Amino acid sequence: MSDPSLGSGAVAELKAAIGLQVDDEGLLTDLAKGLGAVESRLRDVVRSDVRFVHDAALHLVEAGGKRFRPMFTLLASQFGSDGRDDVVTAGAAVELVHLATLHHDDVMDEAVIRRGAPSANARWDNTVAILTGDFLFAHASRLVAGLGSEASRIIAETFGELVTGQMRETVGARDGEDPIDHYLAAIGQKTGSLIATAGRFGAMLSGAPPEQVAALRRFGELIGAAFQISDDIIDIASPSDELGKAQGTDLREGVRTLPMLYALSDDRENARLVELLSAPLAEDALIGEAVELLRSSRGLEHARATLSGYAQRARSELEVLPDSAARAACESIADYLVARTH
Repeated sequence: MSDPSLGSGAVAELKAAIGLQVDDEGLLTDLAKGLGAVESRLRDVVRSDVRFVHDAALHLVEAGGKRFRPMFTLLASQFGSDGRDDVVTAGAAVELVHLATLHHDDVMDEAVIRRGAPSANARWDNTVAILTGDFLFAHASRLVAGLGSEASRIIAETFGELVTGQMRETVGARDGEDPIDHYLAAIGQKTGSLIATAGRFGAMLSGAPPEQVAALRRFGELIGAAFQISDDIIDIASPSDELGKAQGTDLREGVRTLPMLYALSDDRENARLVELLSAPLAEDALIGEAVELLRSSRGLEHARATLSGYAQRARSELEVLPDSAARAACESIADYLVARTH
């Protein structure tokens, strides 16, 4: 059975979370049904006769989340007319891959909370979290194997992109490499590649024309990077009570996000800001000072301009798609990512 919490209410929440501005009743009903089917597939596929494995695999599934990737898979399928069950399978598979990467990310980041619940590594330990991620990767691969050899090749290439992006981020820019170019390449792989595959799967498996499949793939890659840039900006520009978490998380962890990288280039005369960005910050007072300096920096405005550029490029990819509620929904996501940072 599908999760009873899904339906028009779930789609309304999703619209609010990712800026899906569309009032077409037929599209919303179709997305609601599809998301319900994806949720049911997720819960069924991670079942295990080993209770401990079952509980660990369901941990993040039950924590919820935006389910943006399967939603985009379903949205992209609106441009074709076939393969409904295959699209649901693909949507569940890309979400399993996403959940698997979250388990691994939490280990690397030593996170203790994920989606409002204790992370798997905090609830159990790092070994369990890593193995649970591997378990979810395995089930995602099994689902995609049923979609044919082309889909299997695509998901294998996506795994490679995800890992390469994470390695880029972990190792950092090499000597002589532009840190901003490095950062944008890393998020394109780490975040953009899976969203690109979500759109590609939805369009491909529903029988959309090849040029539309390619456009939705490119749109997904650009939107994925835009989501990350938008989050980077919000971590600095929004008050803690709006974030729902501590402000300046990246500053605490010593992660240089795009606004910080631009500030180091554009605001070099601000010696105090450069000093604060040179190392992780542990004291709340220093974090608050750095946030205030970043808010008024040229670096933050430069990051907003880059975000607008990504959103505009993403929108332009949609020009080959027919005028429809589904296309308008995709366009609204691009617009939302810019609007949420102001």
